[in-house]
Amino acid sequence: MIGSDYSGIVCSDRWWAYDHLDPDSRQACWEHLKRDFRRHSEGLTEQQTFGEAGLALTDRLFKAWRAFDAHHNRRRLQRELKPIQTDLRRLLERAARKSQRTRLHRRFAHNLLKIWPALWTFVEAEGVEPTNNAAERSLRGPVIHRKLSHGTRSHDGERLIERTLSASVTCRLQGPLAVRLPGRPAHQPRQRSAAPHAYLSKGTERLPFLRRKVVLRP
Repeated sequence: MIGSDYSGIVCSDRWWAYDHLDPDSRQACWEHLKRDFRRHSEGLTEQQTFGEAGLALTDRLFKAWRAFDAHHNRRRLQRELKPIQTDLRRLLERAARKSQRTRLHRRFAHNLLKIWPALWTFVEAEGVEPTNNAAERSLRGPVIHRKLSHGTRSHDGERLIERTLSASVTCRLQGPLAVRLPGRPAHQPRQRSAAPHAYLSKGTERLPFLRRKVVLRP
């Protein structure tokens, strides 16, 4: 569980376990929001209108974000998102009113208003994206491993797998990595192995489930 004193920014879906975090320290995933708006757009009358309007605003947001990925002008991004923020706020406030016509989407709109700052952290914070796709891609390896291996039989085994898969994700994101123990001089990372299976090397032990080579220096 991530503590409320966490100093970084958590990019996640809207699962209730993150509700204790300050919205200013979160980024709600817009891909998940897009799925929610699509679900509402498949409803009837007022709910359908709400969902379709939300989908249109989401498409505008991602279009602006893709443009930012090309021009890297944050002021332009802020300027382009300002009318989207205004339109979405108006849409949510109208949907959050207690009425028979809004009963199917009122709670969703109210919850988005509660975490409003978390919808827009990526607009101001460098390095933050409007989705948590990177985190989900990083978790895919451990999830597949758990399904295939059926877990381990000891705490030490769980710790080994945890650290190994964590190193695997780190290498995939940052390139080859040499792990240095405290008090020892740093070394340059070795060349990537040309073998079809990369591995974690510690003495003569080789574990063939890493994509990149990680050397644990003694």
